[in-house]
Amino acid sequence: MTGRVVVVTGAGSGLGRAMATGLLDAGHHVVLSGRNWATLEETAGDHERAVVVPADVSLEDSVHDLFRAVADRFGRLDVLINNAGTFGLCGGIDEIEPADWDRTVAANLTSMFLCSREAVRMMKAQSPRGGRIVNNGSVSAHTPRPESVAYTATKHGVSGLTKSIALDGRDFDICCSQIDIGNAATAMTQGIGHAARQADGSMLAEPTFDPRHVADAVVYLVGLPLDVNVPSMTIMANRMPFVGRG
Repeated sequence: MTGRVVVVTGAGSGLGRAMATGLLDAGHHVVLSGRNWATLEETAGDHERAVVVPADVSLEDSVHDLFRAVADRFGRLDVLINNAGTFGLCGGIDEIEPADWDRTVAANLTSMFLCSREAVRMMKAQSPRGGRIVNNGSVSAHTPRPESVAYTATKHGVSGLTKSIALDGRDFDICCSQIDIGNAATAMTQGIGHAARQADGSMLAEPTFDPRHVADAVVYLVGLPLDVNVPSMTIMANRMPFVGRG
């Protein structure tokens, strides 16, 4: 078998679809996971190396079944791309209901914990051992947008999760990276290209960039040997208001 075995969560659309397609085109075997079978099949297209395994990665049993399917099909796992997530509801902290907070935490942070937990177990036990985990963070892991308390908190949590996995995985040849993405042009960021609320209360149309550049970055990370890690990477639209004061 040539190419690495890669699991991509949230592979049915947006950045997940771009990453999965890029990895398939690079010759890897890609397990496409998400909640919608139809959109996963669209991502798979006619790629012979694509395997569709629907899962809700916020649920422990569903995640266990996903990685059991990977083990049964390939016998190992080389890379996990933790991409699934949601922006959640917008609002100040006094406007967010606990149930909405819980859903955002489950989708963005608990899902990464559950998937990484299963992946690390496989990577420790397989021969040769080791592997790579890439977590989709966000520039919001550094600087929030207005009225994004739940999303921002989860993305800061992803940073801690990434560092902990990288530290604890060293002795087992497990690398963990975080890729922080700013304004890739997907359905989630469609409104930003028209008008996005700024810290001073104004509305500003922000630039976006082609998600294929994110895919290229992920393909690069996946291709690295396990004695090399990139702890963090930021890829963003050059003119988006992030660096400095705007």
